[in-house]
Amino acid sequence: MDDRKLVQEFLSSRSESAFLNLYRSKTPHLYRMALRLTQDEYQSEELVQEMWVIAIRKLADFEWRSELKTWLIGILINLSRSKRKEKELAVEITDEMKLETTSEMSFASAHDLENGIAELPPGYRQVIILHDIEGYKHKEIAELLDITEGTSKSQLFYARKALREYLSEDTSKGKSHE
Repeated sequence: MDDRKLVQEFLSSRSESAFLNLYRSKTPHLYRMALRLTQDEYQSEELVQEMWVIAIRKLADFEWRSELKTWLIGILINLSRSKRKEKELAVEITDEMKLETTSEMSFASAHDLENGIAELPPGYRQVIILHDIEGYKHKEIAELLDITEGTSKSQLFYARKALREYLSEDTSKGKSHE
């Protein structure tokens, strides 16, 4: 069932089964995103649940100017930001959330890449995850993060530059970067 039908079904009936259909279709992707942002399974579950509470309250006002998934991720990211500010969390990518790698990429280099991304400032990290890992375009990232497209492009440029420096520094130190 497509997103519009799922939403219409839920809004018209407000039934548990209609909500579960909507929930099951979107939550796996939302959870993976939350896990990348929080690095903690428990926090990710909590974040997704809170995101659904907010989304359900606002769902009738959703105007379909973006995909439902994009709108939900926007809520998730904003909620994550406010949680991070409240708790002053350091957002990192965890060992459980491995980056997808090609067959040519060694485990060590994938691990180094993950560590490099974890070292990035939150703004850079969010943009590189959304663009390079999740495949969002700069316009979508700008809407999700409430920044300009230029800021998204700039943060991606500096995130990649910082990653290259991290990886080259890590290699030159013989993987002893601590």
